[in-house]
Amino acid sequence: MNSAFMLALSFFMGTLLGAFYFGGLWLTIKRLPRSPQPTLLSLGSFFARSLVCILGFYLIIGSGIEALLMGLAGFVLTKIALIHKLSLAAKMEAH
Repeated sequence: MNSAFMLALSFFMGTLLGAFYFGGLWLTIKRLPRSPQPTLLSLGSFFARSLVCILGFYLIIGSGIEALLMGLAGFVLTKIALIHKLSLAAKMEAH
């Protein structure tokens, strides 16, 4: 496959993994106050999110270290984007 295409695909997969991981974390935190078993919810969510991301990055690394770095870049940039978006939303709610 084309190297540039594979790097772009790895970046996209990293963004999807980041959205899954940090979106799932956000949903878990939102549900904690209403949960009858918050410890089970926290641990279950952590292990499920981690397992999916480990498997996703395992698939990405099969294409080489450059692909892994692009996937990690997508993952981290998704985290930064979500933090920015949620902080803006919180500021809008405060006013």
